[in-house]
Amino acid sequence: MNKITYNFHQHSVFSDGKDTPEKYIEKALEKEFTAIGFSEHSPLPFDTDFSLKEDKINDYVEELDRLKKLYQNGLEIYRSLEIDFIPGLSEDFEKWKSACKTDYAIGGVHLVKPGNSSSDDIWFIDGPDRNIYDEGLEEYFGGDIKKAVKTYFMQINQMITSNVFDVIAHFDKIKMHNQNRFFTEDEKWYRNLIDETLTLIKEKNIIVEVNTRGVYKKRSNDFFPDGVTLQKVIKMNIPLIVSADAHKSGEIDMLLDKAAERIVTLGGKSIMYFQKGEWKEQPLV
Repeated sequence: MNKITYNFHQHSVFSDGKDTPEKYIEKALEKEFTAIGFSEHSPLPFDTDFSLKEDKINDYVEELDRLKKLYQNGLEIYRSLEIDFIPGLSEDFEKWKSACKTDYAIGGVHLVKPGNSSSDDIWFIDGPDRNIYDEGLEEYFGGDIKKAVKTYFMQINQMITSNVFDVIAHFDKIKMHNQNRFFTEDEKWYRNLIDETLTLIKEKNIIVEVNTRGVYKKRSNDFFPDGVTLQKVIKMNIPLIVSADAHKSGEIDMLLDKAAERIVTLGGKSIMYFQKGEWKEQPLV
């Protein structure tokens, strides 16, 4: 099987990553990578400890331009954003794509806005602390997991239908802190939500990432998506990419080959590679 030598989803010190972009590049060259893409979390209209600050956008653009020029003979370097979608709060994706001069865009949901709630009510479904997930489930949804998960997927679906982007990030990440405590992935109501979202992804020709971060950070027992969901993605012929979602330079290749092996095992034959402004299909075997 072909070795994966690229990662298009990673975060530097410009958002919530721990290393500078140049340190990532040095690590990529050490690992004989062919390409990397930086995908800082987009600015949000409230203070967070994980988003790119609006007043740092020019610095982000200029630094990546500098690095692209400096390393142009050794590595393909791309600038992206992982753009958060929160109904009624986040900006249209085009604003940040234009401001950051992105080569491609990743869409994602990390903060769920309960229906008919004030702007202060936001359920954070990500991060290392499972208690925050549990407390939000109780506070905003009265512990009703079906209502909470449905709200998450409705927000994902709204993002898909109202914005233009290339890759959808960890679209079933709602399962990470669940860990089979509140629901299992084979329950019919959950499968129906997954299928509805996959139908929209297919219609919009969006790439699904197989995100390895949950596994190597020991927050999840499997990738996003994996198992039945990933098999369905492959069966529907939806394009795939493997992503480490790195927050440190040493994570850029974490479990990428394992994710590719899983795709092949489930019947997939290729993944996508970004090069010179377009996504291209690359065979896995």
